[in-house]
Amino acid sequence: MALLRERRDAVEIITFNRPDALNALNRETFEELEDALDAVGRDEQVGAMVFTGAGPKAFVAGADIRQFVDLDVWTAGEFAERTLRLLRRIEEFPKPSVAAVNGFCLGGGMEFALSCDVRIGAENARFGQPEVNLGIIPGWGGTQRLQRLVGPGWARQMILTGDMIDAQTALRIGLINELLPQAELLDRAVQIAQRMGGRARRAVQLAKQAILRGAEMPLADGLQFETAMWQLSFETADRQEGVAAFLEKREAKFQGR
Repeated sequence: MALLRERRDAVEIITFNRPDALNALNRETFEELEDALDAVGRDEQVGAMVFTGAGPKAFVAGADIRQFVDLDVWTAGEFAERTLRLLRRIEEFPKPSVAAVNGFCLGGGMEFALSCDVRIGAENARFGQPEVNLGIIPGWGGTQRLQRLVGPGWARQMILTGDMIDAQTALRIGLINELLPQAELLDRAVQIAQRMGGRARRAVQLAKQAILRGAEMPLADGLQFETAMWQLSFETADRQEGVAAFLEKREAKFQGR
């Protein structure tokens, strides 16, 4: 199996499971990932997801390069479009996600991590977009998401040199939010996922839409879209419960409605 799945409370932990290939992404991985997302989307007991890599060496070291040998201009485009749809699905998924990055996070692996809501890293994490070393460019969102996250300066340096950066640099430039010893990484990722998944789920979904869509709009339009999402949150039962719990000084019991 290219993926392993584990449930910890209301968090689905999805592990890339090709350690002998540094968890490189291949078609089998993508197919199993689509199935996993279908299952998580249907399961009302799951509030959030954590993605990580099997073994101590890699989160995902990139795409499986053997898949590129027979690609031409047209088949490369089809392959990229399918992958872009999958990563966009993760980015827009109604249940939030955390990338727990251990070891190498390169190429398509970094583009995958960029699609998650939150990224944290182990001390041995290494990040890069090394595609220019193969005579190609990032094709799964790296040129777009990376510069939006860390700014054009660092994005250009990483993409145009193909060089890796260490975990301390990734933390400093905002590529990851937290840096932890490897032994503590997964537990912390699950803790963050539990915090997000335990909130009012419809509010989390609306907030994600406001963030994602707003980033693609001029500020005035983004603010207007945020207002629309804010208004929609007032239609939910969870909003009523959240306000009541605050006024009554008790823990809210959200139902996801």
